[in-house]
Amino acid sequence: MKITTFNSFIATSQTEETISLFEELGFERHHKKEGIEIAERDDTVIRMKDANGFYIDILQSDSNVSHDTMGIRMNVDNFDEAYEMLQDHGFKNVYGDETVNTSSSKAAMMVAPSGFNICVIEHKKG
Repeated sequence: MKITTFNSFIATSQTEETISLFEELGFERHHKKEGIEIAERDDTVIRMKDANGFYIDILQSDSNVSHDTMGIRMNVDNFDEAYEMLQDHGFKNVYGDETVNTSSSKAAMMVAPSGFNICVIEHKKG
């Protein structure tokens, strides 16, 4: 398995405020992916990038959450291998066995035994 991208993400109900903060820090909206369906939710990810090439993803969810969640986005070239490796280290998929499958990617939000999150993603080639 090869890691192709590695950056932080924030899942928040304060999306515009969070985006505004990162814009003040020099980040610009890079792209937006809407309609990510998982666990009867419809999420949106706003990917931001700064002049140094750093990325941050802001996850906007229609889920009622009491606080923001931070984690790591890890793009890989082999989802199944990464998913199994994380499970071998005690990570659990926060959606049970459900994964996000879109026309361009496959993903799962994994939580470590200690509580931090890794969103593992494989972009489909083709």
